[in-house]
Amino acid sequence: MSVFTPVSEAAMSEWLAGFAVGRLVSLKGIEAGVQNSNFFVTTSLGRYVLTLFENVPRADLPFYLNLMAHLARHGLPVPAPIADQGNEYLGTLSGKPAALVSRLAGSSVAQPDVAQCSKVGSMLAGLHLAGQSYGRRLENPRGAAWRDSASAAVMPHLSAPDAGLLQEELAAQASLDELPLPTGVIHADLFRDNVLWDGEHIGGVLDFYFACHDALLFDLAVTVNDWCAGPDGSLDPARCAALVSAYRLDRPLTEAETTAWPLMLRRAALRFWLSRLEDFHLPRVGELVTVKDPAEFRAILLSRRTGVVSLPPV
Repeated sequence: MSVFTPVSEAAMSEWLAGFAVGRLVSLKGIEAGVQNSNFFVTTSLGRYVLTLFENVPRADLPFYLNLMAHLARHGLPVPAPIADQGNEYLGTLSGKPAALVSRLAGSSVAQPDVAQCSKVGSMLAGLHLAGQSYGRRLENPRGAAWRDSASAAVMPHLSAPDAGLLQEELAAQASLDELPLPTGVIHADLFRDNVLWDGEHIGGVLDFYFACHDALLFDLAVTVNDWCAGPDGSLDPARCAALVSAYRLDRPLTEAETTAWPLMLRRAALRFWLSRLEDFHLPRVGELVTVKDPAEFRAILLSRRTGVVSLPPV
């Protein structure tokens, strides 16, 4: 279970007294996730999710919480932050910044079908469009500077072939930053386990704590790399076409984005290969921490470097 900071029922009950959500009924740690401590909270008035932020700077948290509130007001199925009796979203619990949000219905799917990929594409376009009116800005904390520092940190732990692959990819990515790509608020982590399905409909989009301001195309590439990849890392043509085509119906891509697509898929794969290498070789001390296998995104990166990755038609 990825709980870095335990929370007792007594401490939770005392903290909840500052909200108008009723009394604590149950508190359970959530197994998924590798960055924060998350808990299911049931009270006498409803069901919520508690997050304790382990490494996110406190100054950045209003960006995420107000973004979720903004998107929820625009009708997107995202967790709505719950304000305390002082009308604040952000508090402190067990010595860590903490927030309570609504718990949404549904469950994630491990093997999405074409119809689900199409709905995810439409939802992502809606998120990008709604985000254009969000007034706050936070640059991607896992952008170019992070790629350089994380690469330097993991390089001594890599085999010669992997070190060569990482160096080659870092060099190739430099040209991407020169293209005039549309930017805005992105989710940056829209994996299958961050989308809940309530029957045929999307019941919830979770985990906005990597959200930032960056190229919108990067967000699309992150999503395609997870939702449309086969066991060997290659793209499934039908699922990829469904997701990208649905997205483009609501937010058409520019000529620069069309040009950047193959390399952007590689950047998205590199980002998660690198972060998983960092978690694997340089783990943080925690309680039963989940560490994901870097080999999955190494395979995806290799596939994007050699496979045909042209954009499907609208």
